[in-house]
Amino acid sequence: MKRIFAILLALAMVFSLAACGGTTEPAPSGEGEAAAYAVAMITDYGDITDESFNQATYEACKAFSEANGLKFNYYKPAGDSTAERVAMIDAAVADGYNVVVCPGYAFGEALGQCSAAYPDVKFIALDVSAGDLGEAVAANVPENLFSAVYQEEQCGFMAGYAAVALGYKHLGFLGGMAVPSVVRFGNGYVQGADKAAADLGIDGVTVEYVYGNQFFGDADITSYTDTWYQTMGVEVVFACGGGIWTSAAESAAKVDGKVIGVDVDQKATIDAYGEGMTVTSAMKGLKATVNTLLTELVNNDNWAAYGGQIMTLGLVSGDDVEANYTQIPFESTQWADTFTQDDYKALVAKMFSGEIAVDGSQDDYVPTAVVCNRYDNIK
Repeated sequence: MKRIFAILLALAMVFSLAACGGTTEPAPSGEGEAAAYAVAMITDYGDITDESFNQATYEACKAFSEANGLKFNYYKPAGDSTAERVAMIDAAVADGYNVVVCPGYAFGEALGQCSAAYPDVKFIALDVSAGDLGEAVAANVPENLFSAVYQEEQCGFMAGYAAVALGYKHLGFLGGMAVPSVVRFGNGYVQGADKAAADLGIDGVTVEYVYGNQFFGDADITSYTDTWYQTMGVEVVFACGGGIWTSAAESAAKVDGKVIGVDVDQKATIDAYGEGMTVTSAMKGLKATVNTLLTELVNNDNWAAYGGQIMTLGLVSGDDVEANYTQIPFESTQWADTFTQDDYKALVAKMFSGEIAVDGSQDDYVPTAVVCNRYDNIK
């Protein structure tokens, strides 16, 4: 009887432990149980293999935590809603994490709620603007919250300049929705193309410009970009807005066309539609932002310089192009004799010094050396 009781007790303990482990996410990593900080990253709703915001943020957080002996874990919401994101932040805090990193505008409302609910937790938000946070929170950003936004017009400019300098004369811009960040990307792209055409004396450059009015590709968007590539002769499309790039890539694959990625280096995902399809990507420095903020918090005890702010990040160096928070990929861009890595460095140096000024307003940029055809939203 005692043996049977012992077996039953052991089984009960096993089932009890299984019931407590209700998440399928990976176990915490790192050796920093005694450290002052533990880092959690929450995905917006996608996976950490998305080759975009989630993956870049996850990899940066994980690498920093491992290098500095900090406990680290990530949490994936069960769905795409503020309630689900809040639930994962709640779970991370309950598990003992006191630094929470959140990538993307979808976190705006959740961060407003959770930064107030957990004043002892430091929140690092990537690409979450004042508009995303809401008027009340943005007017008085909590001291435990820092949010980085980016000068998208700068990396958009670099991409547009590169496209024309690399020999493309018929360009397209396919935006998701005309939200401020996408507008800045698009205007920067047109400005870059305009500047390259003027600098290099290239005539006959045209930019077709449209918003899909959604952040994902579908049959209607693909049909539209099919017309661009197949009928109008567009050579390369800057696809800017969530997953809308899939439509551009599907269309480009049919005619050996080219695509420019956005936010991160998208070469791996875009080139899955056709080897060599990706000309470049207009990138935000997500990894650099994570490294800077975690270093300042964990190693330098300098959160006071960042907390309570929404900080706009862009160029910080005219010499080290990879240190900037806005850039195109130094390795994977399709460089050529007409636009080399040294040419890119020289361009960035001029932008950093102010010799080249890029307009970051919401006004439609009107070029002088190229033609820009703006169309009504596809949807």
